[in-house]
Amino acid sequence: MTTPTARLRAAVRNDEGSASLELAIVFPVLLLIVVALLQYGLWFHARTLAQAAAAEGAATGRAQGATLDAGRTRAEAFLAEHAADLLLEPAVTAITPSPGHVAVEVRGRSLSLLPLVPGPLIVQSAQGPVERFTRPDQP
Repeated sequence: MTTPTARLRAAVRNDEGSASLELAIVFPVLLLIVVALLQYGLWFHARTLAQAAAAEGAATGRAQGATLDAGRTRAEAFLAEHAADLLLEPAVTAITPSPGHVAVEVRGRSLSLLPLVPGPLIVQSAQGPVERFTRPDQP
């Protein structure tokens, strides 16, 4: 005849079902980590494309004789070609922050893996001086 203490020891030593319990605890955490890594990758790629579009727009707008509208149009065309599905709600703004300078800003949202959750906001900009010819006696 077994004593209650012996039965308790046997029950504690029995680990049937512990793997299922561990999996039920660990799997959601691992899944969350994988989704977070994928979301970060999407955000980083969309951010890089937005920066490239802003640089393209600024380079076009900086050319001698170019207009701000040409820079904005080039940035929008770059986004349409390369980031149509990755950068949502893109908005391109081209301004002259100071005389002789051009700045292009690209705003949008990264694609989100979770439904009904908007992706992270992305704001990237590029600027530079407008190209012009100079002579040795002029600054």
